[in-house]
Amino acid sequence: MKKTRLLLALLLIVAIAGPLVAQGMAEPAATGPVDIELWYGAAITEAGPPPDDWVAYDIIKDKLNINLKLTALPSNEADQDVKISAAAAADNLPDLFMVRREVWLRLIEQGLVATVDDLYAKMPTRTKVQYDADSIGFTTIDGASYGLASPGSIAKNEGVLIRKDWLDKLGLQVPKTTEEFMNVMKAFTFNDPDGNGKNDTYGYGAFIEINNNEEGLGRRLDPWFGAFGVAGTWNLTKNNFGLNVRKSAYYDAMLFIKRMIDEGVMDPNWLSYKKDDFRAAWKQGRFGIMREQNAAYAATSNYAPFDKNFPDGEWIIVDPPKGPNGHASVGVYTQAFRIYAISDKADAVKRDAIAKLLDWMSSDEGYFLLGWGVEGVNYTLKDGIPVAEGVPDKDYAFTGPKGQPYTQLRNMVFYNGQVELISRYPTYVTEVSKKTMSALDVLRDMQGRAWTPNIGGDTLPPPGTDLKRFYEQGVAEFLTGKRVLNKANWDTWVAEFDKLGGKAWEDSARVVAEQNGLLR
Repeated sequence: MKKTRLLLALLLIVAIAGPLVAQGMAEPAATGPVDIELWYGAAITEAGPPPDDWVAYDIIKDKLNINLKLTALPSNEADQDVKISAAAAADNLPDLFMVRREVWLRLIEQGLVATVDDLYAKMPTRTKVQYDADSIGFTTIDGASYGLASPGSIAKNEGVLIRKDWLDKLGLQVPKTTEEFMNVMKAFTFNDPDGNGKNDTYGYGAFIEINNNEEGLGRRLDPWFGAFGVAGTWNLTKNNFGLNVRKSAYYDAMLFIKRMIDEGVMDPNWLSYKKDDFRAAWKQGRFGIMREQNAAYAATSNYAPFDKNFPDGEWIIVDPPKGPNGHASVGVYTQAFRIYAISDKADAVKRDAIAKLLDWMSSDEGYFLLGWGVEGVNYTLKDGIPVAEGVPDKDYAFTGPKGQPYTQLRNMVFYNGQVELISRYPTYVTEVSKKTMSALDVLRDMQGRAWTPNIGGDTLPPPGTDLKRFYEQGVAEFLTGKRVLNKANWDTWVAEFDKLGGKAWEDSARVVAEQNGLLR
């Protein structure tokens, strides 16, 4: 009887398995983890990557069956572009990577990034909070979406700051006009505002940080162009559309900045500084006026070095300089999106794994873990808001120097919700000077200053590589003296710019701006 039952069982197994073998299903699917390589934009570049024993690695592997390999992109956008472009040239792009729009457009032309239209439905949790019609439209080219666009940096989150303690020491008032700023910058440079008896301070500090909508010298110098009515790359008004560099007021702004350099009031390292160098410099008291981002200035760990070095030091936010014709602007602003693209080499298995990963990131578990760390270690909850108070070791709080590496991917989960803003920018008391600080209060102040709307300016076609190089090198060379800055030389340069494609670039951008309703 037992033999009969065993024979019947074997026959049943064969009956079930036979059709599966015939359909190629007898071999089980691979159960090993899927390797996903992700190049991310770090939230705080100087803090370092998540440690090897980061708990998120284990959760992602155990719950999602994914081996996640992380690589932080360089802090400087130009260096980011170089790294991604080099990988593209070698046909070795990672599975998922953050990329600036300008480079991303070139990758699309080269057929190196995949469409993602099918992934939105596979990420219902994430799509609900991260991707709407505007963001999907931002990455849609010829009817297909080639990237996942998340809300980027908060609009108008930078401002003009000045050392109030230096003003007070030298008996100066807050400057309002460009000439008043010039006088203050001279005093900050030559009148020993820090009182150390050394000739080691400058009026203004900057570095080159260029986006497609922030012209050839970048956002750190945009307040000076704003003073002459030519902030940013593009003027998006209906009656005066065009490249600001081709307008006469741009030349006037260049003359003023050249004067700053010639009179020695601008930190001479402005061309060699990278972002981290610039931020180290102001914390070391090297200059007294700058354009800076709210959290980079006022967040707990970012302000701490300055507080330690200068307990009596004080920065305040001021209105941007007003030019001779009454113009004033911190710079241009747009609604930014952060693009993550998928390599065209990522197969169906990897694409599904990426969708699972991103959807988990936007789940409650992923959102809080990547945004703030581990509850009870990096944060505690207060009325549902993650806060740094009450953790065992304040250095490991998400605001602390040892806690920051655990939240380096927070830009991949944050979407500027109220929970984030209150939590991200808590009010605190500085350790040394006992000042009350709030990066959220700073943000609201910065947003209330004069800005130039440039909505969609970052979506206009970028210049070709040679034209871009000519543009950026040219304006820098006029300021450094490699080219003599006078009207005749400037007009000659603009004519050469046009000959290389500057006017054609402007004309093509006008078509896009008109088609997309960007002109005001």
